[in-house]
This record gives sequence, structure tokens and C-alpha cells, in this order.
Amino acid sequence: MSHPMFDLTGRRALVTGASQGIGHALARGLAEAGAQVVINGRDRARAEAAAAGIPGAEVLVFDVTDHEAARAAVDGFEAAGKPIDILVNNAGIQHRAPLQDFPAEAFERLLQTNVASVFHVGQAVARHMIARGRGRIINIASVQTALARPGIAPYTATKGAVGNLTKGMATDWARHGLTCNAIAPGYFETPLNAALMADAEFDAWLKKRTPAGRWGKVEELQGACIFLASDAASFVNGHILYVDGGITASL
Repeated sequence: MSHPMFDLTGRRALVTGASQGIGHALARGLAEAGAQVVINGRDRARAEAAAAGIPGAEVLVFDVTDHEAARAAVDGFEAAGKPIDILVNNAGIQHRAPLQDFPAEAFERLLQTNVASVFHVGQAVARHMIARGRGRIINIASVQTALARPGIAPYTATKGAVGNLTKGMATDWARHGLTCNAIAPGYFETPLNAALMADAEFDAWLKKRTPAGRWGKVEELQGACIFLASDAASFVNGHILYVDGGITASL
């Protein structure tokens, strides 16, 4: 029997960008801990396919980069008697290019998807959480919240912003009964990292650079998410939890 502090039965969790990869793994983990999961994505067919594999999962389709769309979707969902108790801001993209050649439009897409979406959806959901006096917000940061690598400077900037926005959320909203924390994954086996995994040189470098000596598996992020969503983390606020095989701990 699991410890009751980690039981999420009776709570509803909205996970953005949950059609695949880390988002889908986190949605599965939350569901297995008892939560009613809501899958968000822009593509309804993909979101519904992802939800089909999670018992009781629902779908809420909207563009996280659109402030008004996010607000309308969340408000409508809440008005239908479906309060969101847990929010996981997972939606994110990557673009790799030398900084001196980095396309301005790609930089803007990164800002909108990786940072602005956390503000848009976070604010829309928090307004209802504040009214109820409780809620859990979990933002997905990255090892790039603390570290940089060549070719991804704008991505690094966005994930640094996610870390500080998380601290700001906690500073403003903890008094209203919300906890706002972030999970910072290291290098995981995901579609976003498919090109890196296929690069023999990078694969060898990563395994040597990471104390654990391997890529992470997305299921290894579920425990951190369940913890931060649960009563076990009731006094954890503004924290960035690195789940990275030790890569940020070593030189």
C-alpha cells in the first residue's frame, strides 16, 4: 500500500503538451497515483490518442501560446464543474543553431512556447486555485536552467526564465495556498532528443559526462511529479528539483 501522503485520488491534473514524451509520461504517472488527468495539446487527434491510453483521461485542446485561448479553455472547463487542482506546465520546443546565426523567428517561437505559455496557463489556472485556497503548479524546467551548451543559447535563456518564473509564482501565490515548483530534467529518451540520441559522438559524450552513465527514462520523472503534486510537498515552494543523473552536480 502506498503512503497516503502521495495519494492523488480525487484531484484533477492538467498537463500541457502531454500528447507524447515527458508530458505523456507525467500524465500516466499522475493517473497511476489516483489523479483524474486532462491531456492538453493543439492537435485534437493526437491528444485523444494519448488520452486513450490513460484510464479516465480527458482532453482539453488549446494553444498554450495564446493568452485568450488558454484563459477561455480553463475558465470553460472550470465552469463545467471540473476544477483543476494540479497544473503541469510541460509544453516546450527546442531549436538548435549557432547563436550568431540563430533565426529571430525561432527565438520568438521558443519564447512563446517555453516561457509565455507558463505565464498564460499558469495565470489562468491560478486564478481559480486562489479562489479555492489551494493548488499545485509544476513547471518543467531543464538542466539548461542552470547550465549552457553550444547551439542552444536561446533555449537555455527560456529555461532559465522558467526557473525564475517558478520562484516568482511561489512568491506571489504561496500565501493563497498554492505551491509552485519546477522539475528540471536532464537528458532523457524523448522524441525531442531523437537527433541527439542518434548522434554517436554526443551519445558517448553524454554517458561520460553524466555520473549515472546513461540517458534517463521518462518514467523516472514520474516520482518527482507525484511528490510535488501531493500533500508530501505541502511546504515545498519555489524549488527547482533536478532529475538528471547527477549531471549538474559534477564537473
